[in-house]
Amino acid sequence: VQLQASGGGLAQSGGSLRLSCAASGRIFGINVVEWYRQAPGKQRDLVASITNFGLTTYTDSVKGRFTISRDNAKNTVYLQMNSLKPEDTAVYYCKAGTLRSDYWGQGTQVTVSS
Repeated sequence: VQLQASGGGLAQSGGSLRLSCAASGRIFGINVVEWYRQAPGKQRDLVASITNFGLTTYTDSVKGRFTISRDNAKNTVYLQMNSLKPEDTAVYYCKAGTLRSDYWGQGTQVTVSS
């Protein structure tokens, strides 16, 4: 499984960005896709997840602002980020989980200016 994350950039506080995580390869075994983020000097934290049944979860700090979704036809998972705050600044990573392994995409930088 290969993951390609994209969509990061610079946004103003209150603005929006949409991240994409495109999967390729042996994707039939993927049962969950997650978005993580890592701010400088901090650990990598789970932000949102979506299962192959469409069940979603969010960390408390992004509930009501971020939405995770997927387009099966495009093998892509999205993270729509609205009402961005400076504390959302981080490198965002997507991860795909199968029964046997986890696969990480490269990070995409999100910077929110106040």
